[in-house]
Amino acid sequence: MLEEFVGALPGMVAPALLVMTLSVLLGVGEGRDRPVSRRWRLYGLLVGIVAALIFTVLRVLVIVDRRSGVNLPVLIGCVVCDVLILAIMACSKGLVHDWHKHPVRLHVANAVCAIGIALTTFFASQDVFMQLTSFVETGESPFTSKMLLRALGFALGIAAAVVVAAIFRTMRTTAVRGSFLVASMLMLLVLLIRHLTQLCSLLMSMMFVEFDGTAFNVLILAANNDMKLVIASVLVFIIPVIASIVAGFRKPLTGPNDAVVREHKAFRRRAKAAGIWSLIAMIVVTVALTAGVAKVHEQPSLSPPEGYSQHNGIATIAFSKVDDGHLHRFQYKAKDGTVMRFIIIKKNGGSYGVGLDACLTCGDAGYYEKDGKIICKRCEVEMNVATIGFKGGCNPIPFPFEASHGKITIHTSDLDALSSHFKE
Repeated sequence: MLEEFVGALPGMVAPALLVMTLSVLLGVGEGRDRPVSRRWRLYGLLVGIVAALIFTVLRVLVIVDRRSGVNLPVLIGCVVCDVLILAIMACSKGLVHDWHKHPVRLHVANAVCAIGIALTTFFASQDVFMQLTSFVETGESPFTSKMLLRALGFALGIAAAVVVAAIFRTMRTTAVRGSFLVASMLMLLVLLIRHLTQLCSLLMSMMFVEFDGTAFNVLILAANNDMKLVIASVLVFIIPVIASIVAGFRKPLTGPNDAVVREHKAFRRRAKAAGIWSLIAMIVVTVALTAGVAKVHEQPSLSPPEGYSQHNGIATIAFSKVDDGHLHRFQYKAKDGTVMRFIIIKKNGGSYGVGLDACLTCGDAGYYEKDGKIICKRCEVEMNVATIGFKGGCNPIPFPFEASHGKITIHTSDLDALSSHFKE
């Protein structure tokens, strides 16, 4: 669930913030006194989503096996539109002021923004929608709690991006317009940097251009810190947050009559609430995209080896040491000096699964226990505990042992013969 959440959230943040900021900066009029072109931005969002869904289906069906041919013109369009939208944002106040006198200018601005939203949404949501193909693993029933949790995490990730943008939008009437404009332009500048980085990386992978020296180092730096750039595009809204809270405190609680006083009090509450909730949204996104991503990519560590007795070439482990049904790891130094590991676990039927802490497929990566399951550290395949001690697949490599008289005995010579599985 967490993996799907942190996979969907960063992909949808850029389209959500772009749509939100443009709706604020280019929003004008009420009811019918609004330009028809205002809907074009919404159409752009819908076109981007539908196109991304169709493209995902084509990739899954292997009708499209190389997406670089599609993404190259898309990214070029994204960069061009980002630059144009930056200019539109800078001129937004003039575009909406007395727009009836110059409606064509606003229509053109909305058209450019609609194209930019469509391209940004299409590119950003491709990887998000590809997660849908991993909800059900091969051989797994589609109606499982795992699938439901994955779907819930995916939906929450998308919803979180939309909610964060909606919360930021509440500051449109409480923060100074200039502060919101600056934050919006900084957000778009970050998006431009991300699009440029992705475009340059694609051009280099397609061998159209070659970067070296400082240019290459800058490109690698930006590519390796893409998640930080996503976070930065959210944190720039600290500017209107501060402006909103300050405006709330500065609003006087006096006025020529009670109605004005009540209006001032209401503004103070709205301004403070908008700023505080926006700050909370920033914290949530930052934590989710730092601690959450770190948790998802956390490499499980192997438990430390336990002690056992060894005498005259016989290793002995008492039943009482391994009869709790959990994974137990032991270490042995072979005659050739190789440090080896082996594991023991008591199965449901009362027998014991014994094998090397390595397999023929993934080498000596080892196994770890999580939520009562034994998992290969390298390929993350869950072991069938009943098959531990048998050959095949990603099972631990078995070796001879005896289980009787309250103890498991292993001839160290059998371990010596398998030391090659732990040599690099």
